[in-house]
Amino acid sequence: MQFGLTFEKLLLIGLIAVLIVGPERLPRMAEGFAKVVRRAGEYLRDTRTRVRDEMGPELDDVDWRKLDPRQYDPRRIIRDALLEEPAPPTHPMAAAAAIAEPEPRTPPQRFTPGELPPFDLEAT
Repeated sequence: MQFGLTFEKLLLIGLIAVLIVGPERLPRMAEGFAKVVRRAGEYLRDTRTRVRDEMGPELDDVDWRKLDPRQYDPRRIIRDALLEEPAPPTHPMAAAAAIAEPEPRTPPQRFTPGELPPFDLEAT
């Protein structure tokens, strides 16, 4: 069971609930609980059907075990990324740009006293 609840613990919780609720209100409470559980099941079934309808047949091809976050091992991901060879540039100009030195920066423009720098109203 989830959250560390065993059958014995659930039985004890049920017994305490019976003592607190009392025998006269217990049938109504059990009926209400059954309705909630039934509605939750219907909601889950409707949600599952809706997801299948919207995602289409590709949803069946997904390997959900691969996407399980418990499979996440940061050490392996970093090791694979560091050992991975960089992809060669596909365009010849991209290779030249990667090798070329960066362009020298132009000195900042000086303004005379009283002269305002350019201002873009749409950018602010």
